[in-house]
Amino acid sequence: MRIAAIGDVHLGTESSGLLRPELRDLPERADALLLAGDLTEHGSMDEARVVAAEFADLGVPVIAVLGNHDYHGDNEDAIAKLLRDHGITVLEGTGVTLELDDGSLGVAGTKGFGGGFAGRCAGIFGERLMREFAGHTVDLAESLGSALAELSADFTIALTHYSPVTETLLGEPAELYPFLGSYLLGEAIDEYGADLALHGHAHAGSEHGKTPGGVPVRNVAGPVIRAAYRVYELQPAAA
Repeated sequence: MRIAAIGDVHLGTESSGLLRPELRDLPERADALLLAGDLTEHGSMDEARVVAAEFADLGVPVIAVLGNHDYHGDNEDAIAKLLRDHGITVLEGTGVTLELDDGSLGVAGTKGFGGGFAGRCAGIFGERLMREFAGHTVDLAESLGSALAELSADFTIALTHYSPVTETLLGEPAELYPFLGSYLLGEAIDEYGADLALHGHAHAGSEHGKTPGGVPVRNVAGPVIRAAYRVYELQPAAA
């Protein structure tokens, strides 16, 4: 099964038609397209309409999570609805299973959040704002785990915007790691299992990593993969 993925396209109102020509051959190259958040630049509805036009009716299923930029205008619910109205599946603490030519594909998704990584992370303690910050990470990581647990498919992917591991953050300043991801996402992936984890957000990071449990992780942020999308091939476990 071939999965195309891209994140952090940051489409603005002037971006109409920017990606569409690069996506025309998608049905020949992949079975599905996954979008790892930051689809808009400032989270406006005008930008979301550009996103919908770019990624609708591509000839393959399109599954997305939103990113922090998509939340910036406080329009995240309306953006998600607009994308769904154009046939794009938007996940947040939920999952979806697709029956494709090469088998079934289950995708569990959440934006995720920051908080940091084991030994260097925020805790739910102290000021209310700090408790809310750390608690938001816990809530979204738990929702990812629950969504993964409910999937039953030949292949399973965890789709987030924030990173579940530090390996794919290499290249970013270490001081930014707490704002780029959380080890709790990686723990959820390892606990419930996945064949692949995809994320964006870390523009100066690295493409390849893996969770402590060995699940491959790929940073598909546009500035990292430097392409309209990257295709990953999933093989049956027996292979």
